Amino acid sequence: MKTLTTKEEEIMGFFWEKGPMFVKQLVELYEEPRPHFNTLSTIVRGLEEKGYLSHTAFGNTYQYYATVSEEEFRRKTLRGVIRKYFNNSFLGAVSSLVKEEDISVEELKELIRQVEEGQHEKPQ
Repeated sequence: MKTLTTKEEEIMGFFWEKGPMFVKQLVELYEEPRPHFNTLSTIVRGLEEKGYLSHTAFGNTYQYYATVSEEEFRRKTLRGVIRKYFNNSFLGAVSSLVKEEDISVEELKELIRQVEEGQHEKPQ
């Protein structure tokens, strides 16, 4: 999955929240001063090239829709960060969060409990 710029992530957020839209509708979601229609149209077409959006034609205009769910994007982005910065070690990532006190011992115990319960729910 190709990475997204901050602006591309922002636009995908609108599609995940609102569903299928025309670029004109996307422009209207912004507060003044709104980005130019052509600017957003270019970014949307780029998102389509990257595989995040697709479209349905309505005459001379296109209605765009997300082809990647927000959950899938989060999951793959997290995996990419762990691969890049933690040598593919989820344990290393969690250890780092514990060391920085971004996760408390109680939260870590809750995470362990959730993992244990999840393992019991998987079919054998």
